[in-house]
Amino acid sequence: MTTLIDGLSLGAIYSLIALGYTMVYGIAKMLNFAHGDIIMVGAYTILTTLNITGNPYVAIAVSIVVCTVSGIVIERLAYKPLRGASPLAVLITAIGVSFFLQSIAQLIYGSKSQSISLPDFGKVSVGGLEINVNTIITLVVGGIIMAALTVFVKKTNTGRAMQAVSEDKGAALLMGVNVNRIIMITFAIGSALAAFASLFYLMQIPSITPTLGSMPGIKAFTAAVIGGIGSIPGAMLGGMLLGLIEKICLSIPAIGPYTTAIEFSLLIIILLVKPIGILGKKVREKV
Repeated sequence: MTTLIDGLSLGAIYSLIALGYTMVYGIAKMLNFAHGDIIMVGAYTILTTLNITGNPYVAIAVSIVVCTVSGIVIERLAYKPLRGASPLAVLITAIGVSFFLQSIAQLIYGSKSQSISLPDFGKVSVGGLEINVNTIITLVVGGIIMAALTVFVKKTNTGRAMQAVSEDKGAALLMGVNVNRIIMITFAIGSALAAFASLFYLMQIPSITPTLGSMPGIKAFTAAVIGGIGSIPGAMLGGMLLGLIEKICLSIPAIGPYTTAIEFSLLIIILLVKPIGILGKKVREKV
């Protein structure tokens, strides 16, 4: 039971990161491979602010602001000029931004791992099981954030504009939707979610390196593809599924060393059986 709860908690982290991938792809039709490195930016921001103020809550707030602004700046400087460019050009740019962020972090903080001390709320006993409170916080807060995002997309004018841009960017533009503004907001929301993901990740693994976001980012992208890239519910489902599989595999000594291989094998199987993902929608190409 503890393994399942830990898996759901890790799945919540992957889901938050995957939402950033899937929202940007669904609306801007691009794969932002620098998104994982926003997690690293958030982690280092928490570390720096914590060292200056000593207040973890201030550090969390500053991290959210810094990640959100970073997402907006990256979109404006790196991606907006490529609007209408080939997907390959955008992909290469995203990879370049990823290496740029990692290099800046390495220049400022060095390449060695740095530990960080976040509040530990201990454990609670639930039905005879000892469960880490940080795990419960990750699961509950992650669930609230994902539910709030779903309501935002479905019920607000900005959310409806996002759906319109996702369906048909040209038609949305003709209807008066500011497409550039919607894409900027999408990057801002995705980056804010990455800030929360960095916090929850550090609550589980309290150490930071310039490549911190690489593997979680790749796994979250895998989760987004498994769930159906471009689908918000799909990103949530894929993240939860991947988190559960990872924790279950790690709990079995015989297959623990092969956990990552099993996760990516699942991706291959899903792509072979259902290329659009579990909750993905088929898109008709206009000729």
